[in-house]
Amino acid sequence: MENEPKLPWWIFTIPLLVISSLQNCAHGEPQVPCYFVFGDSLFDNGNNNNLSTLAKANYTPYGVDFSDGPTGRFSNGNNTADVIAKLLGFDDYIPTFNKAIATNNTLRGVNYASASAGIRNESGRLAVGDVIPLDEQLQNHRIVISQITDALGNKDSAMKLLNKCIYTTDMGTNDYTMNYFLHQLYNTSRQFNVHQYATVLIQQYSQQLKSLYDLGARKVAVVGLVQSGCSPNALATYGTNGSSCVEMINNAVQIFNRKLIPLVTKLNANLPGAKFTYINFYQIDAESTQAFRYTRVACCNLSSIGLCDPSTIPCPDRTEYAYYDSAHPTEARALILGGRAYRVQSLTDAFPVDISLLAQL
Repeated sequence: MENEPKLPWWIFTIPLLVISSLQNCAHGEPQVPCYFVFGDSLFDNGNNNNLSTLAKANYTPYGVDFSDGPTGRFSNGNNTADVIAKLLGFDDYIPTFNKAIATNNTLRGVNYASASAGIRNESGRLAVGDVIPLDEQLQNHRIVISQITDALGNKDSAMKLLNKCIYTTDMGTNDYTMNYFLHQLYNTSRQFNVHQYATVLIQQYSQQLKSLYDLGARKVAVVGLVQSGCSPNALATYGTNGSSCVEMINNAVQIFNRKLIPLVTKLNANLPGAKFTYINFYQIDAESTQAFRYTRVACCNLSSIGLCDPSTIPCPDRTEYAYYDSAHPTEARALILGGRAYRVQSLTDAFPVDISLLAQL
């Protein structure tokens, strides 16, 4: 009947949840034909290397445990996006935008993520120089879609492929740490209180996610913001006033995160065929640090801007450290973050589904 309420798409994933919990990761072909990565330094795999910016990690001791050495990943090894890609069954690493375009290797996906970038175009720029904000990452995606369309022969074939892919987007942290709380460089904290600022960010993010949908994305994992108030950089910059973390940053971040589930629900309700999901990185991040011996100090010696000093040797046992530099996780912690994004350990890790189920839809 016409007046019967329409069931949300994720209701039909419950049988998949049971099946998925009984299965190990499948071998062979990837679970989806392609994986597109949008985000910041948590996901950046070298997109900032050729930019005029301080936010780059293409030098040692970054990449000390990575097969290709320092590639631009802000880690000793794999980053969170790499972990998700491997769990999805991709044998090769998802290429950076420039590499994918230069080699015409776009059909399996592209990584657009840029360290220090944000939802707002100005975030990060006054502090570190050139970055690739989300609007520009979406523009780069349009270039990739054009190349995919040429490769497949027509737009319909390209859209059919893109509809099946997984997309992850990790944006918003730098709109706080590299904008709102940098009072000496930005006036956003004087324009908006924390609730108003979160609303403004969500409004812009909503339009950006709709643009991603218009470009063919259907299976989109929207990643919540981590506990950036607990990073060594935040602790050194602001102090904790007796708390274990910088509460003003974590409180602001949680206000933003609490608006993401209603946003995901609204996008799913209003966009035909949309399957957006929210990954609760704040909780996963908080719990992941408990697995490490050193949770509030960096594994490497730090430069004046909080990145690893290129002249020093990192800590010998990277598996004991939650942070590699002043803000970014070690590979050991990225394995937890990416692993729980892919397959939940707690029902509150994702809503409505994790990435493993998203891939099956």
